[in-house]
Amino acid sequence: MKLYNAAISPSAQRVRIFLAEKGQEVETQNLDLFQNEARSPAFMKINSLGAIPTLVLDDGTVVTETIAVCRYLEGLFPEPPLFGTDAKSQALVEMWVRRMELEIMRPLADMVQHSLPFFAERMTQLPAYAEMQRKTAAEKFAWLDQEIDGRPYLTGEDFTMADIVGMSALSVAGFAEAEPDASLTNLHAWKDRVSARPSYQA
Repeated sequence: MKLYNAAISPSAQRVRIFLAEKGQEVETQNLDLFQNEARSPAFMKINSLGAIPTLVLDDGTVVTETIAVCRYLEGLFPEPPLFGTDAKSQALVEMWVRRMELEIMRPLADMVQHSLPFFAERMTQLPAYAEMQRKTAAEKFAWLDQEIDGRPYLTGEDFTMADIVGMSALSVAGFAEAEPDASLTNLHAWKDRVSARPSYQA
């Protein structure tokens, strides 16, 4: 199988972290998003949305979308489990993955897409909306700080896919100069904890 990756993609970063946590490597082809390689005719034949990450299986099946790619890899490499081990833990991982995607990543992604020149040719940018989403992100960070009080990781004692999604969101926050306020001590403690993991450097 082959994984199509891009260094600057937060979604691709999730898969890299996931594989590093598993201690696994797969054949990888890196695409330069600044050169629009993900929108090339050759790659669009593989993934018609031109999105990264994309995993092509040995039989030619194409798996896209980060969570789908990681769920497939979880099936191949079950240890350590990153999607939970029983009905309760799996439900909590799913819940917190969605919360990280919708409540934390979405306002940050919207802010970046509506403000950076890189996206200007790809969409109609609304600078006022970007600023509104910057405020929303700050509000969501305050919410998350309260939610994780007393827990080492988002779902409890175990590091999971939810933390990986959160890690990628925090990397976007740093890139966009929208870091959580220093007063959010629970959130910063979690950030420091996950950032110290060797997989974060992947």
